[in-house]
Amino acid sequence: MTASSKRKRLGFFTRLLDDASAGERYRLAAEQIIHAERNGFDSAWVAQHHFHAAEGGLPAPLVFLSHVAARTSTIRLGTGIITLPLENPIRVAEDAVVLDLLSGGRLEIGVGTGGTPSSFTAFGLESASRSEIYDRHLAVLRNAWTGGSLEGGDSLYPVAPDLDDRVWQATFSAGGGIRAGKAGDGLMLSRTQPRPKDAPHATLPDLQHPIIDAYLEALPDGREPRIVASRSLFVADSREEALRLAEKGLRRVVADFAAKGHVIPGDSLADILTALDTHVGTPEDVLESLSRDTTLPRVTDLVFQVHSVDPPHEDILRSIELIASDVAPALGWQSPLSKPEKRVALVR
Repeated sequence: MTASSKRKRLGFFTRLLDDASAGERYRLAAEQIIHAERNGFDSAWVAQHHFHAAEGGLPAPLVFLSHVAARTSTIRLGTGIITLPLENPIRVAEDAVVLDLLSGGRLEIGVGTGGTPSSFTAFGLESASRSEIYDRHLAVLRNAWTGGSLEGGDSLYPVAPDLDDRVWQATFSAGGGIRAGKAGDGLMLSRTQPRPKDAPHATLPDLQHPIIDAYLEALPDGREPRIVASRSLFVADSREEALRLAEKGLRRVVADFAAKGHVIPGDSLADILTALDTHVGTPEDVLESLSRDTTLPRVTDLVFQVHSVDPPHEDILRSIELIASDVAPALGWQSPLSKPEKRVALVR
C-alpha cells in the first residue's frame, strides 16, 4: 500500500444545505468559502443538485462559483460534482473557460454520472443510459477545451487546454477508479457510500482502498496522482454541543440514507455516526476517529464537509477554524499562512 508523501491540500466542501431560503443559502455558503480562504484552505467545492432542495440546493455550480471567485483571490474553486450526463457539454466547456479566466486559473472540474433517476426524466433522458451519455459528454468537453473541431466545424472560443489537466472523476467503484486513472484525471472519493449486500459491515476504507489501488494501477507513467477524500466532519469546542447538533441533523436524514441502501445497525447516535461515516466532536475526538480511516494517508486532498450534520452557520465557521488550526495539521496539512520561523543572528 502506497502513501502520498506530498504536502496534503485542504478543502472545504458544501452542498448548500443551510436551513434557509435558496438565496440565503448562497450567501451563507459564499461566506463560508471566504472564511475557509481566510483560514488557509487550499480549495472549496460545491455539488450540483437539480430540483431537490433537501439534497443540495444548487443547480448551477459554475454560476455560483463565478460569484465566489469575485470575492476571493487564492482559494481554488471546484465542482464536486457537475452531473455531466444532464448537461450540454459545450455549454459546460464554455462556462468553465469563462469562470477559469475570471478567477485567475483557479477552477477545478469534478464530474460524475450522479443525479436521481427522476432528474434524468425531467431532462428527457433515461437514467439507465447515464454511463454511456457521461462518456460521450466527457469526450466532447475535452475536445472542446483543446480546440478540437465541433460538429458543424466550429471550435470553442476561448480555448483552455490546461483545464483538461484539472478534471476529477467521482466514483463508488474500482471500475470508476480505472476510468479516472486511465484518463490521467483526479479521483474523487465519497464521504460515505452504501455497503454491498455481501459485506454490510464493511468500513469505508474497506470499500475505498480497492478504488485507490485500481486508480493508481491504471494511471499512466509519469502522471501525478490526485486523490480527494471527502469526509463528513463537524468540529466544535464542546463535545456535548457537537453531539447535540449531530443528533439533530443526522436524525433528519437517516431515513433517506437507509432508503438509498445504507445499513443502520441500531438507533443510537453512535450507530448512525458509524453507518454514515461521520466524524463529530472536539479536535481530539475527530482526530481519534479519523485515525482509523486508513485511506487518508494515501490521498493528496483532504476535503471536509459538515453534511449531514448541517449545523448553524456560525458553528460551521467555527468548525472551519478548528479544522485549520487543530485537525488538518495533524493529518499532514501545512497551513500556507504559517509564519516562517524567525532567525536571529548574533553580531559582535
